[in-house]
Amino acid sequence: MAIEAIVFDFGGVLIDWNPRYLYKKIFQNEQEMEYFLSNVCTTEWNSSLDKGKPFKQGVAELIKIYPHYAQEIMVYDTRWEEMCGSVIQGSVDILRCVSRYYPVYGLTNWSAEKFEITFKKNDFFKIFKGIVISGVEKEKKPEPRIFNILIDRYNLNPKTTVFIDDSPANIETAKKLGFQTIHFQTPELLKQELLAKNVRLS
Repeated sequence: MAIEAIVFDFGGVLIDWNPRYLYKKIFQNEQEMEYFLSNVCTTEWNSSLDKGKPFKQGVAELIKIYPHYAQEIMVYDTRWEEMCGSVIQGSVDILRCVSRYYPVYGLTNWSAEKFEITFKKNDFFKIFKGIVISGVEKEKKPEPRIFNILIDRYNLNPKTTVFIDDSPANIETAKKLGFQTIHFQTPELLKQELLAKNVRLS
């Protein structure tokens, strides 16, 4: 079926986000940093922030459990911007190209309070016809409900919509809901896969 809309994930597709960009400045050795990110400020804990828990609350709760890491936990909030690496320029270029021919939407797992910071710093977000943010909706990928919020809010037909994400779990949910999917790896491969779906790029 002909493509009528394209949905982009943000972190890992358009923006290179990684807490290691910050914590390499905090810890003196990589082993200690990896222990901290695996056992204290974990992926699961970050997911609770993405799902709407305020940073101040999340940080306070974690400090009660790991008081000896209080300073390291606090910078997850106060120096959060340092976790954002560069824009993935090749992907942004593709976004700009496809937006000339298709409405583009965003579906992202992101804290509402931190996304506001990122939105203001990157003008390409203004290209999107609509954005669904996990921290606002209190739902997150790969849960089907947040996909259905996107579908219903913007009247999308999954069969004619391409969904682009770097997470296999998110791609799997999107497939079950009927989306055409692209598992993002590099901008070059993304371009090839879009062309294979007869998406206009020029």
